[in-house]
Amino acid sequence: MTEQHAPQEPTPPGAQTPSVEPVETPTHPVTLFTGQWADLPFEEVARLAAEWGYDGLEIAASGDHLDLKRADEDDAYLRSRLETLDRHGLSVYAISNHLTGQAVCDDPIDFRHQAIVRDYTWGDGDAEGVRQRAADDMKRAARVARKLGVDTVVGFTGSKIWPYVAMFPPVPASVIDAGFEDFATRWHPILDVFDDEGVRFAHEVHPSEIAYDYWSSVRTLDAIGHRPAFGFNWDPSHMMWQNIDPVGFIWDFQDRIYHVDCKDTRMRPQNGRAGVLGSHLPWGDPRRGWDFVSTGHGDVPWEDAFRALNAVGYTGPISVEWEDAGMDRLHGGPQALAYIRSLLWKQPATSFDAAFSTQ
Repeated sequence: MTEQHAPQEPTPPGAQTPSVEPVETPTHPVTLFTGQWADLPFEEVARLAAEWGYDGLEIAASGDHLDLKRADEDDAYLRSRLETLDRHGLSVYAISNHLTGQAVCDDPIDFRHQAIVRDYTWGDGDAEGVRQRAADDMKRAARVARKLGVDTVVGFTGSKIWPYVAMFPPVPASVIDAGFEDFATRWHPILDVFDDEGVRFAHEVHPSEIAYDYWSSVRTLDAIGHRPAFGFNWDPSHMMWQNIDPVGFIWDFQDRIYHVDCKDTRMRPQNGRAGVLGSHLPWGDPRRGWDFVSTGHGDVPWEDAFRALNAVGYTGPISVEWEDAGMDRLHGGPQALAYIRSLLWKQPATSFDAAFSTQ
């Protein structure tokens, strides 16, 4: 029997008709990168992300979020991470080992690294020992990713030659060549483990790394022999202030975009004082020439970027890496999610001009 409904009254003139938003399947899962939330317990970050509507997490190997050594050696600990995600209806699509990766190639190794790597990586602080233990932890990240059912590890590489970026006092080409060779020598054994585990490394193109802009990214791929295990984490925020086209980067490196982090950059009007190097001014200082801001509040061309990612066939997660010195993160976390979702519309099944055909 068909249920009968009373006829609806017509809408009075001038009244607003309630709008009903169509429910569409998102084109990409949207995740929260936990690195900027590592001061909070993993349980709390998962709870917040779930309440806000995130699909999952990009889990940083920081704080209590993910201890790679424990996860590699203790199945019960590993299960506890997955159980926390399940309890909140979240998934894990990638893990991050940015901080330890920084110590693989850096020279010098100093107080900065001691502050960001785990005690088992720092050890006695001997520089080469730290680099070797950092490399071991990157290998460990590949194994843990596989145990978590994840195929991507995001991170940094460090760089022996970043201190020479100004090229003064003069630096001979042989020193730069040796820096790329050092990177390849240290990362080939790491990538061997990634290959064994069926996991890819997504290097974040970032100042202080071996690949920090367009041409250094080209040379990095050459140095590593274009190994499929090595690709890029597309984060446009660091490209903007270097005058690198973030959308063009997607197209040029389309077969190497293994992960996406969304962080925005606001470029301030040129005033003849503020330069791109930051002047040693703190984040959020209005005298800076640029600043990281919550996604959607800066100058990254997000719509063009997402269209380009779809055009090159990227189907992975879109991860919010939230940073903004002028905004509370409990406000920014959900707002960034809403902004990104507004641009991840359903893709058409047919060409838009197919309707013009009369055949």
